[in-house]
Amino acid sequence: MLKRSKKIVIVDDEKITRKRLKEIFTREGYESIAFSHGEEVLKYLLYDRPPLVLLDLKLPDIDGLTLLTEIKRISPETEVIIMTGYASIETAVEAIKKGAFYYITKPLNLEELSSLIKKAEEKISPKEENKRLKQTLTHDNFSYFVGKSKKMQKIYNLIMKVAKVDCNVIIYGETGTDKYLVAKAIHYNSSRKNGPFISFNCAAFSEELIATEIFGYEKGAVPGTYNTKIGALEAANKGTLFLDEIDKMSLSMQTKLLQVLQEKAILREGSIDPIEIDIRIIAATNKDLKEMVQKGTFRKKLFYGLNVVSIEIPPLRERREDIPFLIQRFLDKYNKIFGKDIKGISKEAKEVMLNYPFPGNVRELENIIERAVALAETKHIKLEDLPSDICNYKIKAEQDPSLSLEEQEKYLIKKALETTGYNKTKAAKLLGFSRITLWRKIRKYGL
Repeated sequence: MLKRSKKIVIVDDEKITRKRLKEIFTREGYESIAFSHGEEVLKYLLYDRPPLVLLDLKLPDIDGLTLLTEIKRISPETEVIIMTGYASIETAVEAIKKGAFYYITKPLNLEELSSLIKKAEEKISPKEENKRLKQTLTHDNFSYFVGKSKKMQKIYNLIMKVAKVDCNVIIYGETGTDKYLVAKAIHYNSSRKNGPFISFNCAAFSEELIATEIFGYEKGAVPGTYNTKIGALEAANKGTLFLDEIDKMSLSMQTKLLQVLQEKAILREGSIDPIEIDIRIIAATNKDLKEMVQKGTFRKKLFYGLNVVSIEIPPLRERREDIPFLIQRFLDKYNKIFGKDIKGISKEAKEVMLNYPFPGNVRELENIIERAVALAETKHIKLEDLPSDICNYKIKAEQDPSLSLEEQEKYLIKKALETTGYNKTKAAKLLGFSRITLWRKIRKYGL
């Protein structure tokens, strides 16, 4: 079944199933761990990230779909195969939508299970190799970064210096400038590289949900819940917590986070027993936090607690010499994904790309190349393979070269909305924005 030395976690409330599967995997020479309750799995995930989990949807303490969501949140790279009865096929399909690799019906067919595990392994192997590479990064080997410009070389040097010092960090940069990847580079080059890297976007949740998602809660502490939930802070113990869009965190939540920094302990919602944690916090924002401190919208003590070291990522328009390297990186990536063999980009298309301001930065460039590779019918990406708003921008810029950056951005957002029939999800992807960022900019520009 699995490659030697691989690990399988079995989660099933039936003792005979756990025993049978554990015996089979052990006999084959693989490490297997079995649990009967979901809460046991969540505690286990605090210190280990298994490559594969076999999960029964019917558990005595936690709904299987809820546990699946938690497993994927804490350990996104873990593949989960659902085990289910015939009556739960619809639920199993729903589990696939929530990130499960696939499902198998009970009673288990061992030959079918072996085939599923083999397919899961084919997906796991590249991830494990990527993880290994990330954990052995050196000064000249930032495998997920591309950039030869002096500005990016300075960023690489700073990342290596910061990684060696176990302090909190704030990363500044516009939307789409790869702040998340900078945070991961710091983590995987630090002494915490074998610990968890947990990412949390502060703009994606309401204040109430941020409290439960970051701090967790005890069983029964939140109306409508019946299980204990481990929050992001606790899940990141011995590792790194990345707080994206930290500027969106409310003042009351900032106060609670400051208390964590000072006491190095957390309180789950509904608990009076503090839990000691050892984490590094890396925060990210596209706002000026010093200005927010002056306006009273960001806690001064929290700012200084997080801002031990700051890193500012330059926008893509300020390092245009990196664009050709990024284009090649994304061509290689999407050639593999789409099974194509695009050799390069035409002179005309490259000229347009080099002069385009990229308000969505690297993320927008990646989306453009992804679309172009998918649609290209020749060995080279041509001008007509690029989104129409980019070509329209060139015409607009030639007609009016005095456009400010805000006017350029407003024009491009308007064009993206028109191109997608005002479908905000598609427009956000086209621009390289998150849907929340696009919504804020639509309000800003009165679109």
